Amino acid sequence: MVIIPTYNERENLRQLTERLVALPLPLDVVFVDDGSPDGTGELADELAQRFPQVTVIHRQGKLGYASAVIEGFRLALKGDYSWILQMDADLSHDPAAIPLMLQAAEGNDLVLGSRYVGGVRVIDWEMSRVLLSWFANLYARTVTGVPVQDVTTGFRCYRRSAIEALDLSQIRAGGYAFQIEMAYRIWRAGGRLTEVPIIFYGRQRGISKMSKRIVLEAAILVWRLRLGRRLRTNPRSRG
Repeated sequence: MVIIPTYNERENLRQLTERLVALPLPLDVVFVDDGSPDGTGELADELAQRFPQVTVIHRQGKLGYASAVIEGFRLALKGDYSWILQMDADLSHDPAAIPLMLQAAEGNDLVLGSRYVGGVRVIDWEMSRVLLSWFANLYARTVTGVPVQDVTTGFRCYRRSAIEALDLSQIRAGGYAFQIEMAYRIWRAGGRLTEVPIIFYGRQRGISKMSKRIVLEAAILVWRLRLGRRLRTNPRSRG
């Protein structure tokens, strides 16, 4: 199953869906829409009528990225999926990379579609944004210790058992910091992480959801994760 959170992605949804269903793979696709005012949910319903492998979850209001993915996880865990993929709806992630990610998943618990492993592969981003993203990953990696180059990527493939081993109700992140937290928790639980190089395409249509609040949440979260780990390993420090 592929989980795709959506909010105001009507301009991108049709092309993304057609590219996904054209893959030579038995993929089910679930869109989790947060009540998009631009009609994304309605278009997703039309696509679900056209393609039986598409499912739509409609949510009332903008409840957030992390909870959308988690809702997709809960749906996937009701089925018999061995692998659960996650990607963005804005065409920044090329579905053509999915077969390689599934191939890399054998023997691993989390596969990250990486913009930075083995070099930088980002198209249509200003250099300032590439540098910001690269340094943000360096910061997150240094603080948390997660041994990957692109811990913030939203293009990933989870082993079912890796998600089942987590208490999803304990996830703290609400926005894109969710990417860091999920990778961290799987790694700390003994999960095996690997990266597959991808080409990342900057958004061509629609409006980015990134904000200063989201960046701040991620900057704080990595320290909460690190300090939480120290408290668990040093119970005397609790007093």
